[in-house]
Amino acid sequence: MPHAEFAHNKAPSKATGLSPLKVGYGIDPLSPNNLTPRPQDQKPLVDAATRVKEIQKLHELVKARIEKTNAAYEAQANKHRRKIVFQPEDLV
Repeated sequence: MPHAEFAHNKAPSKATGLSPLKVGYGIDPLSPNNLTPRPQDQKPLVDAATRVKEIQKLHELVKARIEKTNAAYEAQANKHRRKIVFQPEDLV
């Protein structure tokens, strides 16, 4: 079961083009083993402020893509709709 869940979370979303793992962790791991914490002496040195900015930029990108996709879906769904205003005593 864990491998199926990993595969599902590694698959890119149609709306964003990115996997949930990429959005959440900022990386696309090759296997579940890539998500396990490494010993402190083996961790790459990354400036925390830089990493935070990278993740925030990624989240802004994802938000923009989702909003664009939602707008396209809404436009398609509303393409053939017409506004109907009912009056009091109308038979509906």
